[in-house]
Amino acid sequence: MERENVVKSVSRALDIIMIVSLKKGGLGVTEIANQMDINKSSVYRTLSTLVQYGYVEQDKETGRYKLGYKFLEISSNLLESIDLREEAKPFLRELESETKEVIHLVVYDQGEVVYIEKLDGSETLRMHSKVGKRAPMHCTSVGKSILAHLPTDAVTSILDHKGLPVHTDKTITDKDQLFQELANVRKNGFALDLEENEKGITCIAAPIFDHVGKVVAAISISGPTMRMTMDRLNSLQSRMIQVGKQISERLGYFEI
Repeated sequence: MERENVVKSVSRALDIIMIVSLKKGGLGVTEIANQMDINKSSVYRTLSTLVQYGYVEQDKETGRYKLGYKFLEISSNLLESIDLREEAKPFLRELESETKEVIHLVVYDQGEVVYIEKLDGSETLRMHSKVGKRAPMHCTSVGKSILAHLPTDAVTSILDHKGLPVHTDKTITDKDQLFQELANVRKNGFALDLEENEKGITCIAAPIFDHVGKVVAAISISGPTMRMTMDRLNSLQSRMIQVGKQISERLGYFEI
């Protein structure tokens, strides 16, 4: 019986926290009690305990209750403990199992992308990529996914420093054309590399955002152009966008 009562009290506290969190200006005891359909004395006792531990605070002037700064401390600890590779791995494995192709996870660093994870798939494919290696941004799907969501002045700075070197005869080497491509990436939610970095290799990628909405990484599927046809790329678009969002959510990012 005692255990049941403890569970009920925890459940009540969590319900109150959720209700209070939804009202920017806070709520009074009566408002909370009415929403939960319980007596005011029970709400007040729970609120008093939450205030004591810093999870809720009371406005001295209005008497209304709102979330306390303890949640910022907890959120900060959680975000610091998040490991991008570990959070992404289950989704990478799913994509590898579904497509049988090479799966990449990259992060942005100093005007380039760095491969931090690579799953080889079960189909034969030789690529230059490997964990720890750097790659250009203008001619890779992962690079374009990230570039598309960086501030314009940051993109301009990267292009000024790195240039638009030719990797294949399909590499985009015109700035205006690249900016148009990046606009399409933002609009569509994914980026393509149509043999722009390696001859015979086609890739599709989606961006990954952190808890403040900053683009920090990208995920891609790579395969030989003979398998990665336009029809197949079209069929993979929504899946790539979905996985990008799922990993972003694991990092604390949620679209409004």
